[in-house]
Amino acid sequence: MTWDWEFAFEVFPEIISAIGVTIGATVAAYFISLTLGLVLTLLRRSSFKPLSLLVAGIIEFIRMTPPLVQLFFIYFAFDMSPFVTGAIVLGVHYATYVSEVYRSGIESVPASQWEASKALNFSTAQTWQKVVLPQAIPPVIPMLGNYLIVLFKETPLLSGIYVLEMLAVAQMIGSDTYRFLEPVTIVGFLFLVLSYPSALFIRYLEKRSGQLPGSSEKGVKT
Repeated sequence: MTWDWEFAFEVFPEIISAIGVTIGATVAAYFISLTLGLVLTLLRRSSFKPLSLLVAGIIEFIRMTPPLVQLFFIYFAFDMSPFVTGAIVLGVHYATYVSEVYRSGIESVPASQWEASKALNFSTAQTWQKVVLPQAIPPVIPMLGNYLIVLFKETPLLSGIYVLEMLAVAQMIGSDTYRFLEPVTIVGFLFLVLSYPSALFIRYLEKRSGQLPGSSEKGVKT
């Protein structure tokens, strides 16, 4: 099949009109993954062992099953819109990975910090809020940023449940015209253009996190 520039220019506006859906799903899923990932991390570190084991089992179950299978299951089991289903499933799936990033950051905080907090009569909640999390989160920000790009590139999975993101629109154009080369190439180009600035920003964050006091000594265990 030869490249048809006229056809490419004709379908470009239709594909680019779906950028809002792609970005919206990415942002919603990313917010869910960051929030739920932190909750899972804190619950997994609970001193109540049954709760800790239950959360660990849930995390492993979600991590070990494909997100596409989870998408189909939730979409057909619950009466929710495709967009909401997609954002929730991607957000929950990647929350299990994000929780590991948080765990690495928390474990990099020296145990002496907990002892110092007790000496200052800090409660457990105050220790988390004022001592542990402020030291644990900054070093892992670049890794959390990488998950934003990963999530962005995973949004084509949502075409499987009829979310009209960019690839879904390209597939519809291809089915109607029997030309897939141009629409799919345009989608790949748009993903590249939109991902590259994020990658540059993450590199900037990596440099900044390396300059944080103590970050180079503690490192991140992943």
